[in-house]
Amino acid sequence: MDTRENIVFFLQTLRDTIISSFESLEPSCRFKKTPWTHTSGGGGEIAELRGAVFEKAAVNWSGVYGENFPMQDGSGPFFATGVSLITHMKNPHAPTVHMNIRYITTKEKTWFGGGYDLTPMGHPYEEDALHFHQIAKKSLDPFGLDLYKTFSQNAKEYFYIPHRKKERGIGGIFFDHFNTGDFSHDLSLWKNVGNTFLEAIMPIYTRRVHTPYTEEDQKLQQKLRAHYVEFNLLYDRGTKFGFLSGGNPEAILCSMPPVAHW
Repeated sequence: MDTRENIVFFLQTLRDTIISSFESLEPSCRFKKTPWTHTSGGGGEIAELRGAVFEKAAVNWSGVYGENFPMQDGSGPFFATGVSLITHMKNPHAPTVHMNIRYITTKEKTWFGGGYDLTPMGHPYEEDALHFHQIAKKSLDPFGLDLYKTFSQNAKEYFYIPHRKKERGIGGIFFDHFNTGDFSHDLSLWKNVGNTFLEAIMPIYTRRVHTPYTEEDQKLQQKLRAHYVEFNLLYDRGTKFGFLSGGNPEAILCSMPPVAHW
């Protein structure tokens, strides 16, 4: 199995593991999977769930290639693969979580990117934030004790909504164009970020999904979901890359919440 096949196998296995874990919280609903084909080569699969606990969740895999990389940070033939997920929870006390890990190679260079971040929808719990960040730090420390500080600051800066003058949520970790020159080291770090995601989020969901909530809680949740929409449509690089590369609009816009209010 060559490097590209190994990376795709890892991503698809991780995607299936996350789907199974999310489904364990649902009494009867399961993810619906829809394959799609990219215009220049490759494609992906949308996996979407609308249930009693997850009002909407999407865990998508893609692996696309083409002759002209669509962004300014590369050129020529490219291959891009990754897993991207988003959750919008029925219970306002259960936060939205986002995770993405990706591998991109172009004519000039190869890099890894990704991370995960948490967005409470009106009900931030200190113990949840502490746990989430502790797991993020634990995922990075074996590869360099300075990485968590750097990647968490990256998340603060990246997931900032300029017109709202605030962060999208309570942060996490974010990295892009990661290439130290040691491919094995970088691949191991990247895989560890993906493999620790469920440890970061599932204990939080186990604690929060059955918390009683009110109609006012829902109104606040939907207001903050609107801020989430604004960030993803105006500033998110993944959204921009997806559209510029001719990706599937349904897969790209899976990150949108089912209901949001302005």
